[in-house]
Amino acid sequence: MAMRVRDHIGLSFANLWKRKLRTCLTAFGVTIGIGALVSMVSFGKGMQKNVTESFRSLDLFNSLTVFSEDFFTGERFDPDRRPAQPLPSGASRAVLDDAALEKIAALKGVDTVFPDVRIPAIVRFNGKDEFRLVQVIPAKVTSSRMLRFSAGKGYASDEEDSLIISDSLLRQFGVQEPQALLGKKMVISSIGFDFSRLNPANLTAALGGERLPFTTEDTELTIVGVAESQAFAGPIPIQSDVFIPPGVSKRMKKLPFSNIWDLFRAREGRLGYSAINVRLSSPAFVEPVKKEVAGMGLRVFALADQFKEVQKGFLILNMVLAAVGMIAIVVASLGIVNTMVMSILERYSEIGIMKAVGASDRDVRRIFFFESSVIGFIGGVFGFALGWAVSGVINRVVNYFLAKQGVPYIAYFSFPVWLALGAIAFSVAVSLAAGVYPAMRAARVDPVRALRHD
Repeated sequence: MAMRVRDHIGLSFANLWKRKLRTCLTAFGVTIGIGALVSMVSFGKGMQKNVTESFRSLDLFNSLTVFSEDFFTGERFDPDRRPAQPLPSGASRAVLDDAALEKIAALKGVDTVFPDVRIPAIVRFNGKDEFRLVQVIPAKVTSSRMLRFSAGKGYASDEEDSLIISDSLLRQFGVQEPQALLGKKMVISSIGFDFSRLNPANLTAALGGERLPFTTEDTELTIVGVAESQAFAGPIPIQSDVFIPPGVSKRMKKLPFSNIWDLFRAREGRLGYSAINVRLSSPAFVEPVKKEVAGMGLRVFALADQFKEVQKGFLILNMVLAAVGMIAIVVASLGIVNTMVMSILERYSEIGIMKAVGASDRDVRRIFFFESSVIGFIGGVFGFALGWAVSGVINRVVNYFLAKQGVPYIAYFSFPVWLALGAIAFSVAVSLAAGVYPAMRAARVDPVRALRHD
């Protein structure tokens, strides 16, 4: 009579219990392998989750950056790396001026449009000076999700004599508590250019560094908000340590450029803004607005498109981390093979008796498969617990040291439900695969020879 499943399970647990130390050591090997794999994969998923949540919380999926169609921005931001095409004679390239800004603002789905204006300036506070590119953003933007505040809020109007600083700049000035900074005065010393100092009489002194053709003008503003520092680099809409309203910017004496690209554009007579930032009411408008803006002869950079490339990068990262974790799993599977083969040698006579009383080759194979799967299940459960515990300790230690530098808490590891179930299922599957050879070998045991075996 064929053995029932209940009989297979009972015999499997009984055999493993007889050799508790060996079973525990083998399961511990699987535990370490699964723990390493879980930690690696959870780290990759945690980083991916952080980036995705940051994109969403900052409305970056709703954001576009518009550039003029010229050689420099084409080389820097065009994904195809194509230089701008020559224009027909008499034609002119589209310019990012106030007229272009109004056209873009009138498009369906556009919520906010503002030029990318950054002013080179010296920020003075608490007896210290810091050079920064001060970004000019409208009051409406400061009240959106594009800025996250540690303390305070955005300015009320575009004419208000106030500013917003980042928490990283706050620490540079030796202030640790953002709330204590609200309402205090900060001086923005904008840098201007004095062409009179370039006359022949002053040229020698200017070249010697004695009378450089630069001037400064101090503007005292009230701190109304402390924003969290952004974790991204590149052409994202909001990226600075100091933000001021457009009205304040217009009253400042300042350089007409903030980077080398502005100088090139000015030299060639291409006036207007270097870029325009566009915030949409919904990600569904990204593609339609991109087409409309491209039809105006302008280039468009969408962070939503860039995020697709980021996802590909994380996929590769997860595969590499999983491959590293798999090394420990392979070593653990060899331990399972060794344990099962040793079990066959020790139970040679027992297998012969089972076959003599009617057990089939299939029944013997099932017993060994059940033993392997039990080891895999135990190793999978404890392996996931080990990976979760170790990752938690690492996360706490890293955040402890980062907190001293004012960096907010970050969850570097993520444990979705599918990772827990997948880890246990994978552990059982690897254990079953490792048990194939021992099970087949046990099934081939000759009962006559086994009964004669001492």
